[in-house]
Amino acid sequence: MPTPHMPPAATRKALRKLGADIHDARRRRRLPMDVLAERAFTSRSTLQRVESGDHRVSIGIYGAVLQALGLLDNLSQVADVSQDPVGREMAASELPKRVHLPKPRR
Repeated sequence: MPTPHMPPAATRKALRKLGADIHDARRRRRLPMDVLAERAFTSRSTLQRVESGDHRVSIGIYGAVLQALGLLDNLSQVADVSQDPVGREMAASELPKRVHLPKPRR
């Protein structure tokens, strides 16, 4: 069972994939770990934890690493309304059926 210290398996899997993707992006750019860690203002050991998808690393560190790789724009799209069909559907279902102008007061 998930706890505050151990997120659900799906979350851990997504973070492992993110870490692997960051690892691949760094290698595609031919950046040594030391260089990327310096550009992200973090340590090499923290970067290793990011690349392994460690859930205990703060999202700020993940963001700094993504920025150093030039991939930060993608992070800002994660919970964007255009990426949330369930939320849009729920909001649309709550729209009023009719709209009336307020009657003038006498």
